[in-house]
Amino acid sequence: MKSVINSFIIAIAMYSKIPMPKVEWNRNNMKYSICFFPLVGAVIGAILYAWGRICIACGFGQVCFALVGAVLPVIVTGGIHVDGFMDTSDALHSYAEKEKKLEILKDPHIGAFSVIAVIGYFLLFVAGLTQIWKKEHLVLLALGFVISRTLSGMSLVWFPGAKKDGLLYQFSSTAHKQTVRVVLVTILACCFISAVLLSPVLGSIMALAAMWVWTYYYYMSRKQFSGITGDLAGYFLCLCELSTVLIVGLLGRIM
Repeated sequence: MKSVINSFIIAIAMYSKIPMPKVEWNRNNMKYSICFFPLVGAVIGAILYAWGRICIACGFGQVCFALVGAVLPVIVTGGIHVDGFMDTSDALHSYAEKEKKLEILKDPHIGAFSVIAVIGYFLLFVAGLTQIWKKEHLVLLALGFVISRTLSGMSLVWFPGAKKDGLLYQFSSTAHKQTVRVVLVTILACCFISAVLLSPVLGSIMALAAMWVWTYYYYMSRKQFSGITGDLAGYFLCLCELSTVLIVGLLGRIM
């Protein structure tokens, strides 16, 4: 039980800015950490849902909801995934060899392509959020943050890694993979079923889009980098969440 609690603490401390007690990051304490990664998404989803209801109750308007809503996930996570999105965008647009792309991922400086990509990302994200106002759509949005982190966690225990070092390798190599796979597949199934029950059409499209992005992530990482890294995981997570926001926001508005 102690290792489970420590795994929970490490997962929340690693993937969010939520204050947690300090524990030793060793193999025993980290083996179940990936199982708790979706909880960070649940926290973000709950905060966004609450913010949406507050905006509706107080009449703040969709623009206020969208602009603040786009920043809230970054506040909770500290921008760790956006950083990966920017680094990966730079590497992909370099059109260099795999080794050079991996070097770009480690470069602490940002390039023009990362800035262009992140501006475009947040513009699209805000555009989608401006169209979300129904209660059931807010719930679907919240589920999207859990789904993205569940799929990201699944990639850690199923996809090949590009490197034999770094935090992603540390988490994947210390994971109790059989347990992690069972837990994450169960969470994903529950999220997909909940989404479909809540809105059969939107929920189905949202689930299919998330799986399509996950499939793209697998083939892109293999072809461009010979495997996944922490930055690529952040890139996937951002794209998966963007797909949810656009589908729920834009398609939800016309259905």
